[in-house]
Amino acid sequence: GFLIMLAAPLFWVLQTFHGFVGNWGVAIILLTVLLKLIFFPLSAASYRSMAKMKLVTPRLTKLREQYANDRMKMNQAMMELYKQEKINPLGGCLPILVQIPVFIALYWVLLAAVELRHAPFYGWITDLASPETLFTIPGIAMPVGVLPIAMMLSMIVQTKMNPAPPDPVQAKVMMIMPIAFSVMFFFFPSGLVLYWVVNNILSIAQQWQINRMFSGKKSA
Repeated sequence: GFLIMLAAPLFWVLQTFHGFVGNWGVAIILLTVLLKLIFFPLSAASYRSMAKMKLVTPRLTKLREQYANDRMKMNQAMMELYKQEKINPLGGCLPILVQIPVFIALYWVLLAAVELRHAPFYGWITDLASPETLFTIPGIAMPVGVLPIAMMLSMIVQTKMNPAPPDPVQAKVMMIMPIAFSVMFFFFPSGLVLYWVVNNILSIAQQWQINRMFSGKKSA
């Protein structure tokens, strides 16, 4: 379909990296780093927005308590706070939305490319086009691997680093989502999970640095 515009260049870059390193898994890691560099300005703007959101979360909670019985005034006060602090409340979602087409295109590359079938990475990962399987949970035929678990842990870390929603119910949903979402990755090709794990680790490092910078400004 239309994703061929993304899938074909992604596979060409993968082939190029593979020609240098001779390992498709390492090529996927290099591709992830390259994509992270390309999306760096967008991600940095998003993480700055989330860091600001984290600093004003106590004030948002206070506004919710103050206008608990008047939703219209509460929304007006919150929008005024966003405007005053120059915060885009949806800014943290943009990098994820932009990366979804790349994620889907890479998914089809890993499924369709004959070169990646039965391509080993290291150790027990012998097929980057199939789910990683250290063992299978009896009864539900669910494959369990290290990469999906690492993916789950990285998503939990990212959730902890993001500003918690002022609403307690939303906060609980945000904590459950990484676990529920990560279950799908147990059935995804290991090459795709490898891409997402490396991407999350790089995102955590970038977000940690930006959060530290804003924490320093707050202290000052």
